Amino acid sequence: MSFAHLHVHTEYSLLDGSNKIKECVARVKELGMNSVAITDHGCMFGVIDFYRAARAQGIKPILGCEVYVAPGSRFDKEAVGSGDDRYYHLVLLAENDEGYHNLMKIVSRGYTEGYYYKPRVDLELLREFHEGIIALSACLAGEVQKNITRGMYSEGRAAALRYEEIFGKGNFFLELQDHGIPEQQTVNQALMRMSQETGIELVATNDVHYTYAEDAKPHDILLCIQTGKKLSDENRMRYDGGQYYVKSEQEMAALFPYAKEALENTQKIADRCHVEIEFGVTKLPKYDVPDGYTSWEYLQKLCYEGLERRYGNPSQELKDRLAYELGTIQHMGYVDYFLIVWDFIKYAKDHGIAVGPGRGSAAGSIVSYCLGITTIDPIRYQLLFERFLNPERVSMPDIDVDFCYERRQEVIDYVTRKYGKDCVVQIVTFGTLAARGVIRDVGRVMDLPYAFVDSIAKMIPQELNITIDKALKENPELRKSYQSDETVKNLIDMAKRLEGLPRHCSMHAAGVVISQKPVDEYVPLSRAADGTITTQFIMTTLEELGLLKMDFLGLRTLTVIQNAVALAKRKDPNLLIDQIDYNDQAVLDYIGTGKTDGIFQLESAGMKSFMKELKPHNLEDIIAGISLYRPGPMDFIPQYIKGKNDRASITYDCPQLEPILAPTYGCIVYQEQVMQIVQELAGYTLGRSDLLRRAMSKKKGDVMQKERQIFVYGDEANNVPGCIKNGINEKTANKIYDEMIDFAKYAFNKSHAAAYAVVSYQTAWLKYYYPVEFMAALMTSVIENPSKVSEYIYACRQMGIKILPPDINKGEANFSVDEGNIRYGLAAIKSIGRPVIKAIVEDRRELGDFKNLEDFITRLSAREILNKRTVENLIKAGALDVLGGTRKQFMSIYIQIVEHVSQEKKYSMAGQMTLFDLVGEDQKEEFQIKLPNVGEYTKENLLGFEKEVLGIYVSGHPLEQYEESWRKVISATTADFQLNDDTGRTKVHDGAKEIIGGMITDKTVKHTKTNQMMAFITVEDLLGTVEVVVFPRDYEKNRQFLEVDSKVFIRGRVSEEDDRPSKLICEKIIPFEQKKRELWIQFPDKEDYIKNEQILFGYIADSEGDDEVVIYCAKEKAIKRLPKNRNILVNPQILSRLMNHFGESRVKVVEKAIENHF
Repeated sequence: MSFAHLHVHTEYSLLDGSNKIKECVARVKELGMNSVAITDHGCMFGVIDFYRAARAQGIKPILGCEVYVAPGSRFDKEAVGSGDDRYYHLVLLAENDEGYHNLMKIVSRGYTEGYYYKPRVDLELLREFHEGIIALSACLAGEVQKNITRGMYSEGRAAALRYEEIFGKGNFFLELQDHGIPEQQTVNQALMRMSQETGIELVATNDVHYTYAEDAKPHDILLCIQTGKKLSDENRMRYDGGQYYVKSEQEMAALFPYAKEALENTQKIADRCHVEIEFGVTKLPKYDVPDGYTSWEYLQKLCYEGLERRYGNPSQELKDRLAYELGTIQHMGYVDYFLIVWDFIKYAKDHGIAVGPGRGSAAGSIVSYCLGITTIDPIRYQLLFERFLNPERVSMPDIDVDFCYERRQEVIDYVTRKYGKDCVVQIVTFGTLAARGVIRDVGRVMDLPYAFVDSIAKMIPQELNITIDKALKENPELRKSYQSDETVKNLIDMAKRLEGLPRHCSMHAAGVVISQKPVDEYVPLSRAADGTITTQFIMTTLEELGLLKMDFLGLRTLTVIQNAVALAKRKDPNLLIDQIDYNDQAVLDYIGTGKTDGIFQLESAGMKSFMKELKPHNLEDIIAGISLYRPGPMDFIPQYIKGKNDRASITYDCPQLEPILAPTYGCIVYQEQVMQIVQELAGYTLGRSDLLRRAMSKKKGDVMQKERQIFVYGDEANNVPGCIKNGINEKTANKIYDEMIDFAKYAFNKSHAAAYAVVSYQTAWLKYYYPVEFMAALMTSVIENPSKVSEYIYACRQMGIKILPPDINKGEANFSVDEGNIRYGLAAIKSIGRPVIKAIVEDRRELGDFKNLEDFITRLSAREILNKRTVENLIKAGALDVLGGTRKQFMSIYIQIVEHVSQEKKYSMAGQMTLFDLVGEDQKEEFQIKLPNVGEYTKENLLGFEKEVLGIYVSGHPLEQYEESWRKVISATTADFQLNDDTGRTKVHDGAKEIIGGMITDKTVKHTKTNQMMAFITVEDLLGTVEVVVFPRDYEKNRQFLEVDSKVFIRGRVSEEDDRPSKLICEKIIPFEQKKRELWIQFPDKEDYIKNEQILFGYIADSEGDDEVVIYCAKEKAIKRLPKNRNILVNPQILSRLMNHFGESRVKVVEKAIENHF
């Protein structure tokens, strides 16, 4: 007898599976079984990983799914009967390739058509796609079993016969399970009886949810993480009894001594199942070419026309390169691919949607350049085609395209229309439980104190692909806690079992699949949270299956450039951003000043200081800068700068290296240079050199060792001469090879860096020549994010650009330029939608400026889009200041005007005349509602209103008057606590002591478990906000300063959060107003002081405070500060006492700046 597990949930049963695919397959092999199934809940996310892992171990993979079957139709979105009956479970297994394709269709329809709480299928679907599928009746939630537990045996039997009729005799089995649940005994007896009555055979399974018996505890924790519960909660989902693991054949036999045949059937079913999945065969869609052309002829036509357009009169060398590339593309079968990309990029450009200059290795292709897919000349910047498409390694080309952030979706919609909505689908990705996050999650579920869990999580280094095991090796502190503290050990052991499990699925930010037939012919479909249909396989899996995936990326900077150019064209209509001079020394010098706020890729603090040092001279320097400023290559920065500033210091190991490394001053910076070196020095083909580059970057030791021999000594069989034949000695060749290995790990793709350097340069050029337009466009791009807007407002003030409040007569939806200043965008005002703004602008265009408040309200009421809230928010934002009144006057009268206007409207609709219609034009003035004489709000109030409706202060800032003293005291601004987009970290680091200053804008008081009070406060400075945590001890001490609107300095310790802004843990608070005072008393000399010392102490003995007493002895010019226990509180009584005794001229009070307090 032998046994196979046919009911197995893996990690991809996202809510309740912790059975890792690799461990599961290894365990099955260890137990001596030859097959195993995958049957995740409702999905097939893990099928390909499972197939590969099983095949690699010599185990037969059985591909399946435990589907949810709707009791009625999958289209019914109302539950039939009670909540339990929204769906039944049913296990489906693919017997052959047809069955696998049918299973994909069934599962896909569950998501695309039957989604209601779960992806549900129905009997109609099962009938339609039953061929090649074996079904099992599943667990207690199966339809047959559920009826039995309710005492409705005959309904259960009817259901079983119905399934048998759908799948065919011998393709439906009744499933026995025993996890120690009492109902299972009843159900199993009934199923035995049913089998005898109907002839439907039995099969025994174990509902596997984790791999080993000891995984029951971590699995329980996973359930809590996914359902947001704690282990201690009474009422929560759980799998009791600890039986849901991969059991051995012996354990299964012991459970079912009475159903030997059911156990044997598992192996019989496994033997019947056989599915082959095809990898690496491309399934490219066809591009529809104009009549009279094949796609190959059409591509050639477009390229040669493009070559003429790009180069004017192209040389033979250029024609040869184009012919070579086209030949490779045709040979590899990617002709249609290039036409598809050309087509949607052309669509975007024709419709005014900004497209990036290119990204990734595609910029190395002259075909891409001639087709307009990229805008960087690969010849001028020595970019290599083989880095993009290697004729010696068949792989899908990868063209990622950046589009304007706001209009990227339009391009995806176009592609969907063109190739059919069944053939264009977005791609799924999985969020996993990563090292830090899983520790926090497990700690929360175990109800451990937050601060304790936080301290353990923070011991995990913040580096890419870090694991808990790696962290235990790297961090001795973590290792010590793990070995000495039982709680830490338990926390980390549980976290390790769950680490790496997928936590949820979401939609890939950019990836889209385009296929020749409907996508569900090749992969199952799922649906993202917002209802968008996505694939169930991730990007890399799709590529292995031969499907075409594209990245449609939204790049905010392109939107900024496009908007800035549109604003600049009002001044200079002939501006063409693609035709600017890329070697404009003034712009390059400007980048070298480090004033690169808002400039793409160059705005982080580290990049600013690097640019100051680098002082770029041409675009090549910026390309190199972007490539070098990353962990790893950073070590080469000093050498690069030295070579740039002192050409004499550059040495080359052999003369052949000079033309390759001269642009980068003797350093290897790019992957392309590694390829060129191997080609020039050892005579490799470029295709082969790309294979070596890949081996180096992936650190494949054996390949690199073999290639070293070939690099130095050659390989006649493959026509590689080697370095020695080219006159380079053995020692030098080996040294060069070592340097390449050293650098290839970090080397950057030059094509990608060049494309991004072009974008960086364009933003710098605009900022230099059109600073106001550029900053306005930059602020429009973050209009939804007030904290980022206020950062840029601060930058504008430093650039001497004025920010004007919104204005209904001059403003637009976006930030605009108004006589050299920036006019605030109307769209930034809360609860004023774009339609209202559109109406304001149209009305202004037709009828001229608005004259007064009544005119404004009357005209907009006619367009049926005005409400009181809109008017109020426009007043508060200052947008109506131009209408000849104060904000306070407008606020006190606007409701009256709105009501008056709507009354007038009612009359005119009823055809009644009003008094107003009878009077002449000259008398109308008298009937207008007059503004009351109420003056204006205080400055504080005006700013408060601006903050309320705009999220920031525009006409000033409550902290402006303190800016100078604020700058002196602080060590960090609130902007330093925000995440940097490039690094994903904040400028301030964990545990650092920092001083911030600002105004308290929000305060939440909480009670701890011991019933002490603590607070979370939000502090705002001139750049933004930061959250400060005040623990009970400090809360009591500083309570009087912790009121909203108080202006305070806070010293504290930084607490870095994962993927969120950092916080400050408060240690000391000092209000802005608090000044430090010193009392100076002068004595003629030291002797006189000693004589009078006790008298002085007598005078100050009864005064207590923080003010220091300082003694000055004139003759010796000596200063003595009395110890802290002699500090006093300076007040009139003490001053008059001392002046009476020592004389007025000898006693003086000096006020000191606050910065000496901390």
